[in-house]
Amino acid sequence: MYINRHIEETVRNISKMFGAVLITGPRQAGKTTLLKKVAKNIAYITLDDPIMLQSAREEAGTFFKDTPPPLFVDEIQYAPNLFPYIKMIIDSEHKKGQFYLSGSQRFVMMKNVTESLAGRLGLIELLGLSLREITGVEFNEPFIPTDEYYAARRKDLQETSYKDIWNIIYKGSMPQMYAESDVDWTVFYGSYVKTYIERDVRDLTQVGDEGKFIKFMTVIAACTGQLLNLASVARDVNISAPTAERWLSILQASQIVYLLQPYYNNITKRAVKTPKVYFLDTGLAAYLTKWNTPEVLQNGAMAGAFFETFVIAEVIKSYLNKGRDIPLYFYRDKDMNEIDLLILQNGTLYPIEIKKYADPSKNDISVFRVLDRIPNIKRGPGGVVCMYDNLITLKDEDMVIPVKYL
Repeated sequence: MYINRHIEETVRNISKMFGAVLITGPRQAGKTTLLKKVAKNIAYITLDDPIMLQSAREEAGTFFKDTPPPLFVDEIQYAPNLFPYIKMIIDSEHKKGQFYLSGSQRFVMMKNVTESLAGRLGLIELLGLSLREITGVEFNEPFIPTDEYYAARRKDLQETSYKDIWNIIYKGSMPQMYAESDVDWTVFYGSYVKTYIERDVRDLTQVGDEGKFIKFMTVIAACTGQLLNLASVARDVNISAPTAERWLSILQASQIVYLLQPYYNNITKRAVKTPKVYFLDTGLAAYLTKWNTPEVLQNGAMAGAFFETFVIAEVIKSYLNKGRDIPLYFYRDKDMNEIDLLILQNGTLYPIEIKKYADPSKNDISVFRVLDRIPNIKRGPGGVVCMYDNLITLKDEDMVIPVKYL
């Protein structure tokens, strides 16, 4: 069963602007399925095919004579030597939408893209399914806590119960988990980790001890929603600090984790400068940290961190699916004032708190006042994203925001 992806429109629009489109994203996020639908009338090849890969690597100069564009090349990261030839074809033919490319190792590809295809390629990031996609909502605008957003979002709401949300957080966002009714959660994520280690990790770096790398992933998963303390993680896994930095870059490169940067400027001298780390798929994080049922997860010690991780990932997807930059930060200072999420738009900061319960109070947003002390920054409306059923005013312009409004 194909689940409609909100990013389809973005892919079509960008293919009309550039000679090539490159979709990156974590393994199993649905890149191939998406492009096969969007580019269904053009030829398809995959570099997972060893014969095709050998040809791409050894006969790059004639590769596109045998398989001329328009063309969809899957797993392009395995043959980065093709990028200069793609550039030559685009420059000689001056046609849009000649190449549709996909791959799951963004950093590896971006080096070659920067060198070969600058200005000729549109880059799109695809993550797992969003809550909107899972529940069949067609609304596709980036989340921002304004009256205009709420008015538009209200026209296409899907009621989602507390239990359903926790089932989705536990299940994760990989399309196969929703497209097929008989997928075993433990088997799926066990296989996912094994394939990820064998394919992406080995290609990105020489990891001497794969068991330690899995432990590293597990420790990072246990830190989701927290300030990143890489020195502590390195001690827990018994690896060096440089190794921990390199392994974290692998998780970022394959879009397993996202580092949310702190908001600070020259005025906010007391603001912390350490990022927070989030797993982009809560199902994978739950598997690694051994939360084996939705009920155990929602009642466990990490429930708040998982709910926050889910909300942050949903907001990120709402921007990526429209092809927008991610204008997201958090705030924390040395006085322990913290705001979970800041959305920066046109010099205005929109503050968001994230709470897993259904009865937020004015006290939850009292910390927003710290933004009023930052010169040259306007504070916009904000609120608390939570499990309450209705969108209501909490104080002034700040709202109680049900998770279904994301």
